[in-house]
Amino acid sequence: MNATTSLLLVDDDRDLLKATAQTLDLAGFSVTSRTSALEALSSLERDYAGVVVSDIRMPAMDGLEFFERIRSIDPDIPVILMTGHGDIPMAVVAIQAGVYDFMTKPFAADRLVQCVRRAAEKRKLVLENRRLREAVQDEDQGDVTLLGQTPVMQRLRNTIRQIADTDVDVLLTGETGTGKEVVASLLHRWSSRSKGNFVALNCGALPEQILESELFGHETGAFTGAQKRRVGRIEHSSGGTLFLDEIESMPPVSQIQMLRVLEMREVTPLGTNEVRPVDLRVIAAAKVDLGNPQERRDFREDLYYRLNVVSLFIPPLRERRDDVPLLFSFFCQRAAKRFNREVPPLTISLNRHLQDHTWPGNVRELNHFAERFVLGLETLTHDTLMPEAEVMDRSGTLPDRMAKIEAELIREALQANDGDVKRTIEALGIPRKTFYDKLQRHGISRATFVNGS
Repeated sequence: MNATTSLLLVDDDRDLLKATAQTLDLAGFSVTSRTSALEALSSLERDYAGVVVSDIRMPAMDGLEFFERIRSIDPDIPVILMTGHGDIPMAVVAIQAGVYDFMTKPFAADRLVQCVRRAAEKRKLVLENRRLREAVQDEDQGDVTLLGQTPVMQRLRNTIRQIADTDVDVLLTGETGTGKEVVASLLHRWSSRSKGNFVALNCGALPEQILESELFGHETGAFTGAQKRRVGRIEHSSGGTLFLDEIESMPPVSQIQMLRVLEMREVTPLGTNEVRPVDLRVIAAAKVDLGNPQERRDFREDLYYRLNVVSLFIPPLRERRDDVPLLFSFFCQRAAKRFNREVPPLTISLNRHLQDHTWPGNVRELNHFAERFVLGLETLTHDTLMPEAEVMDRSGTLPDRMAKIEAELIREALQANDGDVKRTIEALGIPRKTFYDKLQRHGISRATFVNGS
């Protein structure tokens, strides 16, 4: 848990307030203590990045009225209510109204800490999704196509802005799917060349005989099938930006021709001796390290140095895992708009999966996963990732549903403690006899959790 996670604690019992605040502070939360709900309201705003823990019975404004006031500020702020045994019916009403959870006094400190951690994680996800929706509504800013709050992405965006208008050639490196064309597009859009053409060509997608014509153009009759004059990609990009993707795949002959274009800033189409000047900026991208002779292979060293005026490395997703949930949410919003669908609920479990997966296909793989998720094609995969408490049927009476939640909490505690009885009952804060009674009632076998079974 991040030590800066905020928590607003409200209780008119000063001794209990102090003791609870110490417990939560030791658990890594930044605790703000208040003795009244009215006083606490002044500490809350719509984007409050934390959790509220409040007693129910307080003078002037009780916990339920406090909860309703919080909902008017931001309905997504998680509120945990602390109750006495006589307040349980009131707490049940609160749960039905949307309170995140309630704790019956006296409660184990570990149980409160675990509950607050889950609520804080949910709040973090809500705020990430909210920031994303705001970004989607303001796509003209451009940053939305290169989302990310990690330091490496912030540095990358800053560098792009610094060099975008300098007119230097740029070499982009990074794994497949990291977004090299997105970076190239931003370099064009944020430059004075933005009114010119952004011309993209994948050097590995065309045969050698076609690539030369695509790059340099040709005159009528230059070769069999050349029935009319064609302006090449280089000339078409004059005044704008030429993006050469997978340049390591460019044939040796074309490399020699491209080197001359970069040095002389002129092009000679096939079938003519006419030399045409071009106002050119080249952005090249490679998925291998061209500075390494073993990876460069037959790619010309002099062409590499000519292109490598400025080099930018696009990091893979596994090196910026904290950006994955935000990117996924953005892709879901975009897919929902494209397919005219609602975005399925994003759960904490799904968020954990997004961060645990290595995403070898990087941003491209994540985008396709989001599209399948919105279309409902990832349902089975999604459900298997979710704990039982999140996928269970919400029908049935309140006691039945609470029993299911209790069983899931016991399973989680057993799993976390490898089935060890002593550690599990300490984590749950219940007597040994009660623990075994609940195992029998819910049909849980402790042995299945021993040694990670």
